[in-house]
Amino acid sequence: MTTRRILATSGGFMLAESGRENARRPGGTFLEALRLSGKDRPRVLFVHTASGDDKNYLALSYQATRDLSVDADHLVLFPYPNQTPEEAFGQADVVWVGGGSVANLLALWRVHGVDEAARDAWERGVVLGGVSAGSICWHVGGTTDSYGPDLRIVTGGLCLIPYGNGVHYDSEAQRRPMLQSLVRSGELPLSYCTDDRVGILYEGTEPVRVITDYDVDPETGPAAYRVERTADGGVVETRFAPGPIA
Repeated sequence: MTTRRILATSGGFMLAESGRENARRPGGTFLEALRLSGKDRPRVLFVHTASGDDKNYLALSYQATRDLSVDADHLVLFPYPNQTPEEAFGQADVVWVGGGSVANLLALWRVHGVDEAARDAWERGVVLGGVSAGSICWHVGGTTDSYGPDLRIVTGGLCLIPYGNGVHYDSEAQRRPMLQSLVRSGELPLSYCTDDRVGILYEGTEPVRVITDYDVDPETGPAAYRVERTADGGVVETRFAPGPIA
């Protein structure tokens, strides 16, 4: 039986220790996505629509994986697709979606049929993952700076995961209170959130494990959270340390 997996993160890659300017190295969340593919040499597809297919971002992604046992490819939509979404997703074992504007990503994906290609890949067991915009996109929606410096709600996500999503939960001051306010008002459903350098693994549509880019203190370090509306109209936040989600 095929297991559908999504690894939704506020991480993935970290600054390299080599001292090279802007160089990146894979963090634990990205490495776990590779492992989950079950392949000795997985085919990784980078999709950086949310950054406008920024060439430097794409180059850093390739650089960060050059010492890994992977075959890397990419799908760009600017100024026009370099391959069809069906071809790109059809050959991938792991898809990694970069950060940026999730609102722009969702609009362009629907214009070019990337949304359907992604859904089909998920159904076939391709591991879908990503950071920030590349996390929110799989959900119902979340909080975003797609429209400017002040956070706003974004909905219209792919809804592969039937929950809201909060990213950068610990590092951007507006994120936590706004996410909780949106859940309280019912504008977002029950939501799952990640601190920086943290990811949530979903199997099917349910969260099963919290993964980090590096070893953290389970009591005080970055974590994941569930935010849900209570019967009296409040909200309750439940913290999940790295490891299985009970």
